[in-house]
Amino acid sequence: MLERLRPLRPYLARYKGRYVAGFVCLLVSQTVGVLVPLLIKTGIDDLARSVALRRLLMVVGLLAAVSIVKAVFQFWMRWILIGISRDAEYDLRNDLFRHLMRLSPRYYTEHRTGDLMSKLTNDLNAVRNMIGPGIMYSANTVVVGVATISLMIHLDWRMTLMALAPLPFVSAAVKFFGARIHERFEKIQALYSELTERVRENISGMRVVRAFCQEDAEMATFDVMNRDFVEKNKGLIWITSFLWPVIALMFALALLLVLVVGGRHVLQGLITVGTFAAFNVYLTYLIWPIIALGWVTNLVQRGLASLGRLMTIFEAQPDIDDRAVPRNPVTELRGDIEFRNLRFSYNGHAILKNINLRIPAGKTVAVVGATGSGKSTLVGLIPRLYDAPPGTLLIDGVPIREIPLRTLREHIGFVPQETFLFSETIHENVKLGTPDATEAQVERAAEISNILPEIRGFPKEFDTMVGERGLTLSGGQKQRTAISRAVIRDPRILILDDALSSVDTYTEETILRQLAGVMAGRTTILISHRVSTIQNADEIVVLHEGEIAERGTHAELLALNGYYAELYNKQLIEEELEKEA
Repeated sequence: MLERLRPLRPYLARYKGRYVAGFVCLLVSQTVGVLVPLLIKTGIDDLARSVALRRLLMVVGLLAAVSIVKAVFQFWMRWILIGISRDAEYDLRNDLFRHLMRLSPRYYTEHRTGDLMSKLTNDLNAVRNMIGPGIMYSANTVVVGVATISLMIHLDWRMTLMALAPLPFVSAAVKFFGARIHERFEKIQALYSELTERVRENISGMRVVRAFCQEDAEMATFDVMNRDFVEKNKGLIWITSFLWPVIALMFALALLLVLVVGGRHVLQGLITVGTFAAFNVYLTYLIWPIIALGWVTNLVQRGLASLGRLMTIFEAQPDIDDRAVPRNPVTELRGDIEFRNLRFSYNGHAILKNINLRIPAGKTVAVVGATGSGKSTLVGLIPRLYDAPPGTLLIDGVPIREIPLRTLREHIGFVPQETFLFSETIHENVKLGTPDATEAQVERAAEISNILPEIRGFPKEFDTMVGERGLTLSGGQKQRTAISRAVIRDPRILILDDALSSVDTYTEETILRQLAGVMAGRTTILISHRVSTIQNADEIVVLHEGEIAERGTHAELLALNGYYAELYNKQLIEEELEKEA
């Protein structure tokens, strides 16, 4: 078991001073506490000898003093040791979240959000219980057990042997039930992750659920999962419900043996009544350690199961990092982008093939193509959301893997195809990458994306909460907020991945006019299905099945009368039909 606790050593080592203080309080509290039966023995034996009232009052006073000292140190013991578990939980949660921030997008496509949420909440809580109450009561059990048994042997070794006779059976029961608790709790935590993910999906997709009248179907599915979760927990309760009564039964057997043997010793004059009373008090002292043994076993097995699940996060390593960055890396970028014989595959499927493309710094290049042609993947390689093969992607002549991730991404303003806004104010969402931006810069960015008039129309203007994932804004408003967020960074490279798909043609023209000034002098990559968005680009690249099929200016591509010309003519017809309608 100690080997399985190894990952927690760094977290516990940070608080070794406080652990020492806590264990000192524990030792004082329990050492003083085990004196109580000896004082009771003295008092009862003194009564048998008819000693003076003054001596009896002195014994009572000592009992009161011992009880007060025990209570004070017990308070500090709990305050210190339980407090450490909360601080260790804080450290562990921070490290887990920090590690999650380092992991590559691939990790999040392979692991469900609900599972990760469960690990950072439910599993982490189980680990905290193990290193807080678990460690404290384990130590308390050892100290009380050793001290109590030692004093019981001192009082009467024969009765002690009788009292301890059932302990091997207790040990066997703990081992047997502990293994089953661990196994069942692992399954429960895995099912809890599935349940959490199901709830998250339904809340996020509530509009879709209602649009397709799937409320009853989803409730039925959830009911099945919830019932399975409850039944598995009942199975765990069944196991733990056996463990505690078995331990209590062993204690009751020990008490019966002591009453029989001890009673005979008193009648035979081998021990005094006070000794017999003290011995029985000590035996009751063993009740909590024996019960705690079952409780701690439960806590530890749950904690170990959860710790194993948490370690799967730490064991995952980012696919994309700074391993190839030299000692003296570049710190500034101009924005000259070059793809050299790029071939990129994802999960064994070739997405991009034979891509040779250079985008000079300050130029605007548009990328068009059918759905699934690799447009978003191509631009996703530039901020290293995916990693291009070594030597196939360079910026300013430097292989992209040799550019620190932070430097690279600080020079890029990226508006992805799927707009994501945080559940914060519009102001906070716009300033996401530039926390030091002034109010004037925020307003200017909103003006460029043509959302400023609409923000002015909101009751709280920039302090308007956008709701979870931007739920309170329309699709076009979310896209324009995302454009503002990219523009305010004043990036050397601006990537707009179908960033105007949710706005009307008039709004699109207004935004493009505003963006013209922003795009001047910086490298810009536009992805769009609308020819009107890209026709003024310095170069237009047409992707087909992951390869460059056509490239040139708007006029040059129309002259080729290929895919681009077909797309252009189709959109002209659609516009004419819309006007007639």
